[in-house]
Amino acid sequence: MNPDNLQPIGEDLSERERQVLEAVVRSYVDSAEPAASRTLAKRFDLGVSPATVRNTMSDLEAKGYLFHRHTSAGRIPTDHAYRFYVDRIIRPQPLTEIERERLVQEIEVGGGGSSAVERLVQRAIRALSVLSRELGVAVAPSLADAIVERLELIQVSSAKLLMVMTIRSGVVRTVYVDLPGEVQAEVLTSVTQVLNERLAGLTLLAISETLPQRLKDSGVGDGEGADELLNIFIQSSSELFDWTSLQGGEVHLGQTSVLAAQPEFNTGARLKGLIELTEQKALLADVLGNREHKGGLKITIGSENSEEALSDFTLVTAEYRVGQLKGVIGVIGPTRMPYEKVIAIVDYTSTLVNNVLGYAAGSPQG
Repeated sequence: MNPDNLQPIGEDLSERERQVLEAVVRSYVDSAEPAASRTLAKRFDLGVSPATVRNTMSDLEAKGYLFHRHTSAGRIPTDHAYRFYVDRIIRPQPLTEIERERLVQEIEVGGGGSSAVERLVQRAIRALSVLSRELGVAVAPSLADAIVERLELIQVSSAKLLMVMTIRSGVVRTVYVDLPGEVQAEVLTSVTQVLNERLAGLTLLAISETLPQRLKDSGVGDGEGADELLNIFIQSSSELFDWTSLQGGEVHLGQTSVLAAQPEFNTGARLKGLIELTEQKALLADVLGNREHKGGLKITIGSENSEEALSDFTLVTAEYRVGQLKGVIGVIGPTRMPYEKVIAIVDYTSTLVNNVLGYAAGSPQG
């Protein structure tokens, strides 16, 4: 059934239907088995007979909240049911002291520093995977608007330079520059000075679009070698400062084996689909990089995801910030997810990551 043809979430439900729907969702999340009326009536003390529960479940199925695979089978929640559950019912489950300590130990110890951002995020998603039993996922910050703080040139061989770009907020990116021959140390010093004078304080996007103009008539004054080296930067500007290739979008994944152990993936076809999803890094980068969080968590369930490859999955994500740059961190799991617990874990993890990165950037975040 097309969710667009349904009334707003939950407004078409009676109080009894809401109680039965909550019972079905909780039962299915716990057991991964279709919910039967007799089991629900007994376990959740609904105060009505199994026959009444069965009739109510039939009504919920007609309204698009439940479905069943076989005539005699119990009911399974639809994406619409999970959305109602997330929006109207759940109360995030507080983390235990042990869970909090585990996350703090994993994330805060050794966090921070310009070269540690990616390691910090990788530790965070590993902890997310272990604690949530879902697949931890993160996408690196977009660097389109990243401001270059300084540039360093290091000769690593007679035919190659290493350009080290320090991005404001503590991100470092390196790019190799091919040379026709060895460059004198004084030439490197002069060209490095020019690059910093002309480019420091600009965004990568601005540099990539205007580098030739900014380096034109730089007046290095150190002879032909400096002019030749600057000319290499001018001619290669589209590759060296190509913000589209440097804009982040690199996807980091936690332990796929954690997710593969769940009942949803006990068949070869479903497991194959999961593995194929984890290999589609460009798709995941696009989906995660374009999520709007509006200061809180973002939860998309099954068919709410724009990509068909994610139609059997729920994404629970939050933003993390490195100064003005922002990335995304969270989990991917089947729609049958312990939402209360997962939401609390993702929320607390993103807070810890933001705190560590905030202090690392010199601007503590609350």
